[in-house]
Amino acid sequence: MSRQQREALDALLRNAPKSPDATVAEARAGFDQMFQAPAPDGVTVRDTTLGGRPALELEPADRAAGTVVLYLHGGGYVVGSPRTHLALAGDLARRARTRLVSPDYRLAPEHPFPAAVEDGLAAYRELLGQADSPSRIALAGDSAGGGLAIATLLAAREEGLPMPAAVATFSPWTDLTFSGASIETKLGIDPIFVRSDLEGYRTHYLGQQDPSAPTASPALADLAGLPPLLIQAGSNELLLDDAVLLAARAAAADVDVTLRVWGGLPHVFQHHTALVEEAGQALDEAARFLFPHV
Repeated sequence: MSRQQREALDALLRNAPKSPDATVAEARAGFDQMFQAPAPDGVTVRDTTLGGRPALELEPADRAAGTVVLYLHGGGYVVGSPRTHLALAGDLARRARTRLVSPDYRLAPEHPFPAAVEDGLAAYRELLGQADSPSRIALAGDSAGGGLAIATLLAAREEGLPMPAAVATFSPWTDLTFSGASIETKLGIDPIFVRSDLEGYRTHYLGQQDPSAPTASPALADLAGLPPLLIQAGSNELLLDDAVLLAARAAAADVDVTLRVWGGLPHVFQHHTALVEEAGQALDEAARFLFPHV
C-alpha cells in the first residue's frame, strides 16, 4: 500500500458527513447514501427470503457448484442492509466463486437484542436444510455483522446444530463492554468513530440488557467447537482490540484461528478496493480461507 493510498482513504473517511445528533432515520438514510455501490460486474443479484426475512442472493457467473456464504452486514445493529453491502459482499462472492445470501435481519432500536441473533440463526438453520453438507456453508460478516456471525454460531451450537466450514470476519464488533484499550488508544487515529458513536449503537441495540452476554459480546464467550475462524482488522480502528481479544479467546478454546491486522488501515477497509490495494488482497485471503477447495 502506498502512503498516498492510505492518506487518500483516511481523508475520504474523515471528510464524510457526520451528524452526532442525527435521528435513527437520518442515520440510516446517510448510511444508505454513503454505501450505494452496486454489485461487481458478473454478479447477479436476486431478491429472495431466508429464515423468514427478506434477503439478497448474489451469484457470480463462474460460481462453483454447491457452496454458499451466509453474509451478515455491518452497521452497528442499527443501520445498513444487504443493499448497502452489495459491493463488498458481491466482491467476496466473486472472488470465492460462491453463491452468497445476505438476510435483512431486524435492526434496533425497533428490534433490540437478541432479534438479530434470532434472525441469523434462522437463516443458518434454513441453509443447513438446503445444503448437501455443512461443509458447503460458510459465514462472513463485517463490523457488527462480524460479531453477529460469531453470535449466530454460538446460538447454533447451543441448539446442537452442526458447524459450517469456516467463518470470516472483517473488523468484527465483538466486545460491547468496551474492555479493550484500543477504544481509547486509537481515538483520533480512527478516521470514522469516536467512543460515543459506538455507545450510541450499543444503547440502541442492548438498552438495559447485559453487554457481557455471550451472544452480545462473543469475544467474551466460550468459543469451543467453533469452525476455523479468520479475523481481519485495520490497525487504525477503535475496535482493533475486539479482533485481538476474539482471536485470543478462540485460540484458548482450541479453535483454528487466523488473525490478520493490516497496518495503517481503518475499520472495514475491505469496502474500498478502488482506493487501496490491500482491500482486494484481504478479500482474496478471505475467499481462499472460506472454501480452499474452490
